[in-house]
Amino acid sequence: MQTEYTVRPIGVVHSSIQEPGDDCWGGVAATIELDANQFGPEATQGLEAYSHAEIVFLLDRIGPESIVTGARHPRNRPDWPKVGVFAQRTKNRPNRIGITVCRMERVDGLNIRVRELDAIDGTPVLDVKPYLTGFAPKGEVREPAWAKELMAGYFQLKK
Repeated sequence: MQTEYTVRPIGVVHSSIQEPGDDCWGGVAATIELDANQFGPEATQGLEAYSHAEIVFLLDRIGPESIVTGARHPRNRPDWPKVGVFAQRTKNRPNRIGITVCRMERVDGLNIRVRELDAIDGTPVLDVKPYLTGFAPKGEVREPAWAKELMAGYFQLKK
């Protein structure tokens, strides 16, 4: 098994959210600015035909000392079960990689405007992929009650 890979950011997130947080993503608009040193405007050609995109990004503000490799209570809530890092979507992941499906608003050259990307301002973007329903789960999706409770307010609009 190879022990290390190197990835290079392809762009950066511009967002009004400046600090990592939970339940603050409802309605948040962000722009992904792709690196003009790596790409020309043809790199996004056809992307506007999709309603959603999967954004892969680096949770670069999470320090190595915060990484979780075992089990813990999600959000440190003892009323939720203790589950392993791979049974939750904590930002304190071993490789600090985040993936979110976002609604696309517009594509303007190397700028991609999205809604509800849970990445803060300045976050390095590793990849952008159009969301295809063919890659959506087949059959019924199952998840524990605590996970539904956790996500209930994650993308709600703030009042």
